[in-house]
Amino acid sequence: MSNEITITGDNFDAEVVKSSVPVLLDFWASWCNPCRMIAPFIEQIANEYQGRLKVGKVNVDEQGDLAAQHGIVSIPTLAVYKDGKPAYQQAGALPKHEIEALIKNYL
Repeated sequence: MSNEITITGDNFDAEVVKSSVPVLLDFWASWCNPCRMIAPFIEQIANEYQGRLKVGKVNVDEQGDLAAQHGIVSIPTLAVYKDGKPAYQQAGALPKHEIEALIKNYL
């Protein structure tokens, strides 16, 4: 079972802004091949870092307003939020070890 959370405009504040742990957001779409390539890595990270990191997925087709509010112009984009604020954002598919290196700075 995955520990990923579907993030929407309705739950963004509760799940991301008010989170007691850092949050990794994956902005993605079902038609995006690079998004599908990194999806297993995102799921593994959600499971491996459970309790220390919250992992959320934002479907940009369904949550276009939320994506626009966060300046998402390319997918996949990974964004790290710490203490409710954006701390880091990077577009493009990354191998798992690079995603882990990216989040370890915020744990």
